[in-house]
Formats: sequence, structure tokens, C-alpha cells
Amino acid sequence: MRHLIDQARTFRTRCGGAGRDLRSFADGQRPSAMFITCSDSRVVPTLLTNSGPGELFELRTAGNVVPPYDPDSPAGEMATIEYAVSVLEVSDIVLCGHSHCGAVGAMARGEDLRALPAVRGWLGRSAPTDGGAGHGDLGPDVAQPVQHHVVAQLEKLRAYPCVSRAVGEGRLGLHAWYYEVHTGVVRTHDLPSGTFTSL
Repeated sequence: MRHLIDQARTFRTRCGGAGRDLRSFADGQRPSAMFITCSDSRVVPTLLTNSGPGELFELRTAGNVVPPYDPDSPAGEMATIEYAVSVLEVSDIVLCGHSHCGAVGAMARGEDLRALPAVRGWLGRSAPTDGGAGHGDLGPDVAQPVQHHVVAQLEKLRAYPCVSRAVGEGRLGLHAWYYEVHTGVVRTHDLPSGTFTSL
């Protein structure tokens, strides 16, 4: 914790030293993209994209889960997506899964999560109908289940009314990414082929 405190104390100097004027942030935010990813500490959107403060509007959830849109049961994730698209008018949304994902691995392997009722309930909202089956050898990186999961989450995102409308009007692009935490390689989903290829 001491390291975090020391870094927070010097943030103003470090950020200003990088040529950034934080005073402009008082006028509001204007991020160009939204980045939805897992809460995993090994995934750092600003490092992956070399972005600075104010450039990305981030949403992080366990397993980069996008809950189904249900205005009768609003959730923070739904509100964050709606705000990004309807108010901030981001031009792109990146939904990024990652290798060695514990959440997706637990779903794909059908692990017993009774000791983690909140985690079990959260992941239960996103589990693919096939339970992660049919993706070959899971392996430690669970690459195939994660990639399948990312595409499934992107389809749920596409069903949000604000997202569907913005995509239909040609002012919002949707992107599915897969990040390998052990190599640093980022792959993107190619819709025509249904495969993930290097950026």
C-alpha cells in the first residue's frame, strides 16, 4: 500500500511532467472510445492502447460480462454503457477478453462455485448455453472458451437499444478483442471468418 500512496502523492507532478494539463478536465470528459474488459489486474487498457487520462471510458467486470439489457432491473454496467453511448457519444466500443481468465475457465470447466454465491450468480447471467463445451482442449489459457465468450458478450451489447441505434446510424463501431496476458499479443475478431487475428 505504501507504494500506491507514494505514487498517488506524486501523480500531479508525474502527469504534468508528461505534458498533460489536467485543468482541461474541469470542463468535462470527451473519451473517443469505451473499453469493456475483465477486472483482472493483468489487463490494463491504458497500457494496451497507450492511452492517457481522458481517452478511454472504462467498464471492468468479472469475466468482462455484459449483463442483458433490462431497464426494469437496472445495473451499474447498463447505466455505464448507456451513458457512454448516449451522452458521451463514444465512436467505438472495444470488448476485450483475456487468456488465463479465471471466470471463463470456471464456466467452461463447470466448477463448483457454491462457496462464492455472488460470483456464481454473476457468471450465471453470462454462461453460454453450451456451458463452454465444444471448444476443444481448454488448456491453461482457455483461449477458445474466452474467444467464444467475448463474441457472446458483444452480441449482448449489440442488443442494447442505444447501441443498436448508434450502430444502425453508423456512428458506433463494435470490436471484440482477445489479449494474451503471457505474450502481450492482442487479437481482434474477424466477423466474416469468425476467427481472431492479430491486430
